[in-house]
Amino acid sequence: MEHGATGGAVLTQALVFLGATCLVVPALRRAKLSAVMGFLLIGVGMGPHVLGQLADMWPSLAAFELREDRPTIALAELGVVFLLFVIGLEVSFERLWALKRYVFGLGLAQVTVSTVVIAGIALAFGNSFAASSVLGLAFALSSTALVLQLLREGRQIATPVGRISFSVLLMQDLMVVPILFVVAALGADSASAFSGQNIFIALLTALVSLLVIFTLGRVLLRPMFRWVASIDSREVFIAAAILAAIGMATAAQSAGLSMGLGAFLAGLLLAETEFRHQIESDLEPFKDLLLGLFFVTVGMQIDIPLLLANPLMILLGVAGLFAVKIAIITPLARLFGIPWPRALAVAFMLGQAGEFAFVVIAAASANGALPEATAHYMLLVTALSIFVTPFVATLGGRFAKSFAPTPATIEPDLAQEGGHVVIAGFGRVGQTLADILGKQEIPYVAVDADAALVAMLRGQGNSVHFGDSSRRDVLAALGAANAAAIIVTINNPESVDLIVAQAKQAWPHVPVYARARDGAHARRLHELGAALASPDTIEAALQLGEALLNGIGVPDEAARRIIDERREAEIAKALYQAP
Repeated sequence: MEHGATGGAVLTQALVFLGATCLVVPALRRAKLSAVMGFLLIGVGMGPHVLGQLADMWPSLAAFELREDRPTIALAELGVVFLLFVIGLEVSFERLWALKRYVFGLGLAQVTVSTVVIAGIALAFGNSFAASSVLGLAFALSSTALVLQLLREGRQIATPVGRISFSVLLMQDLMVVPILFVVAALGADSASAFSGQNIFIALLTALVSLLVIFTLGRVLLRPMFRWVASIDSREVFIAAAILAAIGMATAAQSAGLSMGLGAFLAGLLLAETEFRHQIESDLEPFKDLLLGLFFVTVGMQIDIPLLLANPLMILLGVAGLFAVKIAIITPLARLFGIPWPRALAVAFMLGQAGEFAFVVIAAASANGALPEATAHYMLLVTALSIFVTPFVATLGGRFAKSFAPTPATIEPDLAQEGGHVVIAGFGRVGQTLADILGKQEIPYVAVDADAALVAMLRGQGNSVHFGDSSRRDVLAALGAANAAAIIVTINNPESVDLIVAQAKQAWPHVPVYARARDGAHARRLHELGAALASPDTIEAALQLGEALLNGIGVPDEAARRIIDERREAEIAKALYQAP
């Protein structure tokens, strides 16, 4: 009987969650608001602090209250795991390596400076050293789940803002182990454990664990999927994909790392295999629904009675957190050569506290490092900062656009920043590719030897320079070393050969896509190291465009839709143009 009652309660919880999702999320979508906001609202309205309070007065409502029990939390965590797994599938090792200066440079600087500044502010407000340190560590990190989901909804993962934000979040995930160690050491009975040597050991342990998990995954995952695929069963294939995501996440958690980081590694390893696209399409529905449940649990953390009891102080805490982190991240981003508009957009996107703050604050409260009253207040600030992030990120994007320079002044910053596409040759094929990239907000910088053409196209707002693209120093000046890709579109086979050979010799980590005269020329370019070489027709531009979008992280279905629309436009143009 007890088991049946428990099963009925779980079924009721599932029905309430699915019913609320079907009602609230479409309504917000129609209002052009993020689905994340819908799940957060469900958590607030149907959680213990609103519907739970009403159920005390009208017991019949208790059946519809969403409860933060163990099964709910476990399923919500799986949503974050699947999100990071899918993100890993969309990222290649080449792209990840191209982001190293943002991961280990900007990301580490952001965590360090934010921790010190926020801890200093907390200390100035009369908190103890231990409590101030906990708050600095907790609020230095941002919400990986929320930010990545907002970037995916806005199709910004492959944009500069998306890549930079992702890089910082990746470093934050790497800092989970040392932060948990420091929080434990700050406890009332653990002060003697706090030393630089112990922190170094914790960091070294985290890196070694990461290397072991990565190596085992690389050895085991591809053979496992080949064996499963040979059975030709979609159900077994989906089970294998879920096993890979959860298995690597569990291994990471066992080593003291975040589950999301383990799942990301699994996705990254499988991104190099032939199974990537099938896995991504199979897991997408699971990921979206379970991630929605995660945001519902975050909404449940918003204590409405506590907020109403002291609204001014709590709202000032949320606003102050955003203000401090924006003021830290923006100048740090500028120090790394990121233009003002993107620096501001990244800062607004990462200004909230993260879901990891719930873990840190709860642990610090349990070991005596953080007073209980302060912990309740900070938990509410954390939840509210996540709740308002969709609005803040939108506001930040609009604010950042007001700082956007004209197209004529953007190229130097773009070349220094990296993550853009270098287009060698800006004739019809190059312009078509630039138009495709521009519509997806993917930055590019082009070079062409026709001075008159360059002058005309620059006057139309195109990011193009005059120069000889067969010279390595010209490509280097355009930021080829840090580019997401190089695309060669000029109609001169000898020059194309030279550019591809020089680019692969100088920057072997940067994929090169090239235009070929015929099949024999395409084979020669492949031998020189080109990632793709396509014969010389307008279809070449479309094929290269699709491969390029896929190569820099745009999902396959979106890339195909973009190229199909462009193909129709090119066919219509050809039909109505004079021969």
